Order: sequence, then structure tokens, then C-alpha cells
Amino acid sequence: MSLWAKAQQLPADSIHLQQIRGIYGDHFPIEVRHYLAQFIEEKFWSDIELMPENATYETYVGNLVNQLIQEIENKAEGSSEVSEYFLTKLKLAEAAKMFRQRYSQNPMQLFNFIRQCLAAEMKYLQDAGADFMGMGPALTISDSAAEVLHKLEDLRRRTTSTAEDTRKLEQEQEAFALQYHECTKVNAHLQQLKNQGGPACTGDQIHRFAASVDPPDQQTLQMISKKELLEQDLNRRVAQLMELRIRIMEKLRQTYQHLAQLQSQIIDDELIRWKRDQQLSGNGVPFTSNLDQIQDWCESLAEIIWHNRQQIKEVERLKQKLALDPPGVVDALSSILTDITQLLSSLVTSTFIIEKQPPQVMKTNTRFTATIRLLVGGKLNVHMTPPQVKVTIISESQANMLLKNDKLLKGESSGEILNNTGTMEYQQTTRQLSVSFRNMQLKKIKRAEKKGTESVMDEKFSLFFQSQFSVGGGELMFQVWTLSLPVVVIVHGNQEPHAWATVTWDNAFSEPGRCPFQVPDKVPWSKMKETLSLKMKHATGRGLTEDNLRFLAEKAFRGNYNEATNSMLSWAQFCKEPLSERNFTFWEWFFAIMKLTREHLRGPWFDATIMGFVKKKQAEEMLSTCPAGTFLLRFSDSELGGITIAWISDSQEVFSLQPFTAKDFTVRSLADRISDLNHLITLYPDTPKDAVFNKYYTPYQDQQQPINGYVRPLLVNFVPGFNNTATNYNATPNHSSYMSPDPLRDTPSVASSYAGSTATMTTGPGGLSMNMDCFDNLDESSYAGIDINEIVALSYNSK
Repeated sequence: MSLWAKAQQLPADSIHLQQIRGIYGDHFPIEVRHYLAQFIEEKFWSDIELMPENATYETYVGNLVNQLIQEIENKAEGSSEVSEYFLTKLKLAEAAKMFRQRYSQNPMQLFNFIRQCLAAEMKYLQDAGADFMGMGPALTISDSAAEVLHKLEDLRRRTTSTAEDTRKLEQEQEAFALQYHECTKVNAHLQQLKNQGGPACTGDQIHRFAASVDPPDQQTLQMISKKELLEQDLNRRVAQLMELRIRIMEKLRQTYQHLAQLQSQIIDDELIRWKRDQQLSGNGVPFTSNLDQIQDWCESLAEIIWHNRQQIKEVERLKQKLALDPPGVVDALSSILTDITQLLSSLVTSTFIIEKQPPQVMKTNTRFTATIRLLVGGKLNVHMTPPQVKVTIISESQANMLLKNDKLLKGESSGEILNNTGTMEYQQTTRQLSVSFRNMQLKKIKRAEKKGTESVMDEKFSLFFQSQFSVGGGELMFQVWTLSLPVVVIVHGNQEPHAWATVTWDNAFSEPGRCPFQVPDKVPWSKMKETLSLKMKHATGRGLTEDNLRFLAEKAFRGNYNEATNSMLSWAQFCKEPLSERNFTFWEWFFAIMKLTREHLRGPWFDATIMGFVKKKQAEEMLSTCPAGTFLLRFSDSELGGITIAWISDSQEVFSLQPFTAKDFTVRSLADRISDLNHLITLYPDTPKDAVFNKYYTPYQDQQQPINGYVRPLLVNFVPGFNNTATNYNATPNHSSYMSPDPLRDTPSVASSYAGSTATMTTGPGGLSMNMDCFDNLDESSYAGIDINEIVALSYNSK
């Protein structure tokens, strides 16, 4: 029996069935769950075999979501099962349209949401005692999500119960008013009878008067008896009304307490966690947004709070119609109304959030974007009068003043932003009230005075988004604002590395609730290495190994790293103080490597064919015991964004090529350069180079026929003195005179980089020519014994 079938067997008044119904809402209609039950459980539960780490996982999920949307559309277009239910078909069609618009670019979000719904179903059915033997793999829902769903359902029941009591109170008051009116009429009639026989008198006097009549007046006695019964009933009703009012007031007070506790859990825990995850994603931490789920929770909260607020006002209205003040009971309605209104205000202001952050490294006169969203805007009908949002940029000190005073001085900012206003729009299908700023541009920036070693790349700003709107037909007015993540403003590309250092440190190590934008001056290496690995993985697809991280620790601590003590790395060591015998910092060196790898070495790095982070001496030791022609790839210690090839020669001597940089790889890729050099045979430790790099070689294109009257040349990497001619060519002489390493460089190297040291050979149908400019910086001893004529005479041989 399916999961949904088990849910349908629950009694209609079962709390567990109510909990299951509460799982589904506008983001995932329960009609979709019902009519696609088999498909959903088979595809989103039983058939899940791939793990998230699998390279095809995202493609699989995307196809699965597309299948779901297609299935919903098929159901809505005329399935016999729902042909009689016109409104249901419309609901399914709307759901399919909403899914396609909202999740086509982010299918993982819908996939995870459906899995959470199924997990919640299973949990509630387990609580109800259902058996799941043989029903497929277990699903899990986070304890916090399950707790929120349970508390929301409890609050709905409380609100419904209070609403019923309020209706009962109104009915009782109306009945009391009718009976009181009847009693008044009886009293008036008796008083009229008495007035006929004498002056006005009290009820007891009326009673005595009636008894003195001989014979007794039966009509008068009946009226007196009726009056007594009415008064007794009125007294009983008054007691019931007072008891009911007290009960309602206590229910409202308890509901407010539960609302405050749940709102704190959603806003202070779940939403703050989402914001923190959003910030960490700037450092490469995987970010699976559950903002739609948080919006569902916040909308449910807003709806419940609003209903309770209306109930309080209704009880106050009823109280004014019938002033009954129970003795010894303090009237707390006005206090509860104030508290619950403040709760709503806090919810609204807290859910004015930045869904898409502006770039944290922002260059002047460069277009950038951002998206603002009000999570409860649709539920409170804010879109009926669409609010405007204004953006300004403020400094760190201004951000501190804002948090202290909850406002900025009029016109106060630290720069000028073009296209800085926008109107929030409501999308019916996605139920999102948001505004996207697509063409903002920072024209100028006003900086603070620098102290000590501070630079403009250390200075943090923030974008200040503000708006105002009313709800309840103007009953409540809200002024809302929010701050972006810290932003570093640069004017030139060469400021980018240090700016990213500031942003990376802030994203990784800022504490929740800090004063803007305080960060620790020192952090444990255990946290820093995690950050570096995440940054590398985000940029290149593969993180750092423990060996890589030990190498980086030695470099960052300038050789003074102690793994046992979890040393503290300072901000100065990270990006202020140059590395030993270098004119660049640790971060500049790491950032350049990360950039080079992302732009030119991503494939080989992902395949782990680039060892990368290894010391020159260690590389020599590793190669010294290998056969001639064995080589490895390591990042340069001396050159920013450089990678070198170290290999062992026939004479068992280890050589290193002068590092290649991004400029070199724009001319010829690393794989093609390795292919060019025949003396590189085996990638350390024992893998033939073609087996590793063949898939990255540039395919040879036949150039026998000129294109547009020209023969296209082919650039080939060449190291003088080695048997290195590529397989495309033959008859390369092998010379015993090698180039001596440059004594000024940290890594002794053989020159082999384009525009200064690479021999660029141009080939064509007629043979091969050679650009000799590469030898301009070499002395005669460097290539003594090399027969240049013989090199130039090489014949052309296609692959």
C-alpha cells in the first residue's frame, strides 16, 4: 500500500491527518499530491539511486522535475479520473504552470521540497502507528522542519477554537441582550401596575402589593414569577459570559505566547540560518535554498497572527457592547493586542530580505543586480498598493548608526547609485512579492580616512534597501529596511585579489548579530583550511587534499606551522604581510593559482593530474627514483599564477620549466604543450601522458588547403636541448647541452614560456619555420652546440 493510501485511511478527525494536510500549500498543492501520488512516490522516493555527489545527479533531478510537470499537465488536460472536477483541473493546470515558471531553472529546489513533504508524511503516519515494511527507503525530514509544521498546525487549531468561542460569545451576548430586554419589559409592566395603585416602589414592594390584593391579581403574580425567572437566568448568563470572556482572553494570551515562540524559531533560527548559508555560498559552500519553505511558514504565521489580532478586536467590540467586568480579573485584551501587533510588525520587517545579493566586490561604473523580496507580502495584500524600494550605499560607520537608531539621516549615503529605485511586483503563479534591480551602477564612492596599514580594499560598505507600505486598508504602516552583505568597492582590476581577501574573511568568520562589520583578527587554521578548500572547489570543481592543505599551512605560517596546536592565522599573515623573500602575500599567491586553474587548468585539476601544491625539493625527491621522462606539475612558488613542469632527464637530473602563466595558455593549452615535448613520457608516478592528457589535446585540423588565401600556422612548444619535438614532427636532434637554470629564480628552470622564452614553431603545408625572438634573453652558452639549421630543416609530419 502506498504512502498516500495509508494517509487516506486515517480517520477524518485524526490529528495526524490534519498534520499531513498542513504540509501542503500553494507551493505544492495537495491536489498534485493526490492525483500524482503513484508517480511522486515511485520517482521521488523509491527510484532514487543516484547520490548527490554523482556528476549526473543534477541532470537526473532536472529530467525528473520536467517529467512531473508533464504528468500534471496531462492530468489537467482531460484525464477521465478528473474530467468531472473542473476546479481541480484548473488547480492542476495552475500548479504545472507555476512549477514550470518557478523551478525550470532550479529543479533541485522543487525536488528537495517534495522529498521533505514525503518525509513529513512518513513521520506523521509513523506517529499514527502505520507500518512501512517493504515500502522503500526511509525518508527523513529535519527535526526543526517537522517541529515547525507541527506547531503551525497546533496554532491553527488554537485559532479555530478561539474563533468558535468568540462566535459563541457573540451569540450568548445577543441572547442575553434579548432576555435583558424582556426582563426590562416585565419590570416596566409591573411598575405600571403599581403606579395605578400608588407611588413607584421596588420589586419587593410590588410583590407585597400584589399579595395584598383581595382576591390576589393572578396576572400580577405571573408577571412577578416571570420576572424572577428572567433575573435568575440573566444572572446565570452573566456568569457564563464572564467565564467565556476569561477563557477567550486566556486562549488569546496562550496563542500569543506560542506564536512568539514559533516566530522566534522561524525568524531567529531558520531565516538567520538561510542568510548565513547565503553568505557562506559566497565562499563556495553549496547552498540549497529553502526560502520558499520559509515563506510558507512566514505566510502561515502572518495569517494566524492576523486572525488572532482580528479576534482580539472582535472581543473588544463585544465587550464595549456589553460592559461586564469580572471582579478581580485584570482586562489584558489591550495589552495582548499591543503585543500581537508588535509580533506582526516584527514578522513583516524581518521578512524584507535580499533574495539575490549584489556583488560583494563591486567595481565603479559597472552594472550590477540585486533582488529584494517580502516573504509575507502576498498574504497581507501589500501588492494592492505596490511599494517602492530605494537603494543607497552606506559605510561601516553609517551601518552602525543605523542599527543603533533604526534610521539614517535624510540623504545620508557614501556614494551615488544609478537606477536605484524600483517597484515591488506580485507574481500570482509564484506568490512572490519582489523587485529585481537589473541595471544599477555605482557612479562614485566616498571613502573614510585610512589608518595605519589600511587600504581601500579593507574598507567595507553595504547596500541599504528601504521601503514603506501599509496593510489592513491603511490600519498599520510599516517602514522596512535591510542591509546587504559587506561590499568592497574597487576602481581597477588589480585591486580585485585583496578585495576578495576582505570578502572571503568576512563571509567565513563573521559572527551572527555582530556590529557591522566586525570580524576576528585571528582564526584557527582548521577553519581557514576549510575555507580555502571550499573556495578552490567552487572555482575549479575539486577541493584540496590534506597534503595540499599541509603545504598551504607551511606557506601561510612561513614554515612555522604546528599541526598539533591548530595555530591561529592572523589577518596580516593572510593578506597583508609578504611571503618570505617574495613581494606578494599568501592570499595573492593562492588567489592567482585559483584563477589560473579555473580559467585554464580546470579539467586536468579536476582529474587530479596536477599535483600542484608541492615543494620544489619534494618534487625533486619524488622524481629522483623514477625512470627518465617522468614528470609532474606543480604551482610556482616564485611566480603569481604560474605552473611548472618538473621532470627527470636521461642523466637522472631533475629539471623544471620556467612557469607557464595565463598569458601562455591563451596561446597554447597545457595539454598541447605537454604533447609537444617528447621528453615528457610518464606522468608521476607511472601513467603514460597520452592516457591522461589525450582528451585535452587540441584536434589537428588539416591545413593543406589555404583559408581565405592564407595558410594557418601552428604554434608548438619547444625546449632547446631536449628530444622534445612533438609527434607531429620528426628528426629532432638530441643534444647534450641543456639550459642552465636561472640563478635569480627560486625554482631552477628551463625557459619554455611564450613571449619571452618559448620557441614558437610555425608550420604549414610547405614545411616549418621558427620564431627566434624567444632566444633574445639567452646567452650563447645556453644553446651552444645546438644546430639551428638542423632544427629549421625539420620536415612537416601530420598527426
